[in-house]
Amino acid sequence: MAKLKTAYFCQNCGTQYSQWMGQCKNCGEWNTLVEEVVEKTSSKTPPFSKTKQHVINIIEVETSEEPRIKTPSEELNRVLGGGIVLGSVTLIGGEPGIGKSTLLLQLALKMKKKIFYVSGEESASQIKMRADRLTDVQNPNCFLFTETSLEKILHEAKKLEPDFMIIDSIQTLQSQLIESSPGTVSQIRECSNEIIKFAKENNTPVFLVGHITKDGQIAGPKVLEHMVDVVLNFDGDRNHLFRLLRANKNRFGSTAEIGIYEMVSQGLKEIKNPSEILITKKFEELSGNSVAVTLEGNRPMLLEIQALVSTAVYGTPQRSSTGFDAKRLNMLLAVLEKRAGFQLGAKDVFLNITGGIKTDDPALDLAVVASILSSNEDIAISEHYCFAGEIGLSGEIRPIAQVEQRITEAEKLGYEKIFVSNLNKIPKRKFGIKIEEVSKIEDFHERIF
Repeated sequence: MAKLKTAYFCQNCGTQYSQWMGQCKNCGEWNTLVEEVVEKTSSKTPPFSKTKQHVINIIEVETSEEPRIKTPSEELNRVLGGGIVLGSVTLIGGEPGIGKSTLLLQLALKMKKKIFYVSGEESASQIKMRADRLTDVQNPNCFLFTETSLEKILHEAKKLEPDFMIIDSIQTLQSQLIESSPGTVSQIRECSNEIIKFAKENNTPVFLVGHITKDGQIAGPKVLEHMVDVVLNFDGDRNHLFRLLRANKNRFGSTAEIGIYEMVSQGLKEIKNPSEILITKKFEELSGNSVAVTLEGNRPMLLEIQALVSTAVYGTPQRSSTGFDAKRLNMLLAVLEKRAGFQLGAKDVFLNITGGIKTDDPALDLAVVASILSSNEDIAISEHYCFAGEIGLSGEIRPIAQVEQRITEAEKLGYEKIFVSNLNKIPKRKFGIKIEEVSKIEDFHERIF
């Protein structure tokens, strides 16, 4: 008979303890230790590969291009690095209602593959109602299974032999080998381990949906993110239409790419050219508005930066930013006051990136400064200007990466002038847009006003 024992697991990081304590020594969180029953069986789990392994020199290893499954979503293909790798396990997390299940269901309905869609949160009729709303195209090889028992799910998966498997969500699954409730650290770790074994042994790609905590981290043990091959984060402001898909981890491609979707009544719609949507067509020139040329992975985008500078009414000036790092905003304001002589210490400054987009590209600095100076002096910036440059602590305008791609994107959208650092190595080909090279904030201020 199997030997039973209890252990205490931190629900934040998954660390195991033999006795309860108030604070987890690993992550420092308080009151996160929960007692769980762990059942240890004498049977040994087989390794991923059934063939005998031996030591081999790295020079003798033969490599080949990993075959990938192209999905109907070009945005998802870009984030994954070209498509879904056979046998890979992908974890996608995001806030409730952000569109994780919608994205995967659209994928299952449009792919011409045998899909095994497992849901522990919805009934088959609910999934069917959502599928009818999303698209008129129905995949005859999409099979639904509403179950939370891991053993039953794997049994049906081995019988069905799908080309692709979706599990929504990993927190709802429960293994009979572990005597604890679904969603606990032990259950998530055991279920994930068995699913990964199934994916590697059968060369079947699997998508796992994961819940997140209030801090925005994927719920469950951190080891879950280490076990899977790809970790995707689906985020965005629920009050805005845009959703951003980023890769926090990708063993088969870059983590710098980004996918942009728009939430519409028929589901998620891909945004092919986000710059045209994110830039507002202004009917009249207003102060405090500027256009920044940013880069997400290899994709250039134009964002509209809005700033409002006003006299502090209550004595203590406010500093507020949406979509831009508040600490970096404070740094730029200090540089403007110390190095360039602009008196902003007694004024409220509010900054916003339109469209609900959040980015940390330092090339936004120049557009942020332009918007602040424009609002402070109440002089509008020409809507035909755009900006791309980083600002240093001494007030110099520093060069940025991949400047040619940024200039080409601004030229394609019809802008007449782009401001960049004079230290950038700009190709000597002829552009259809005028390039203004600036070195200091004072020089920059004189050129735009």
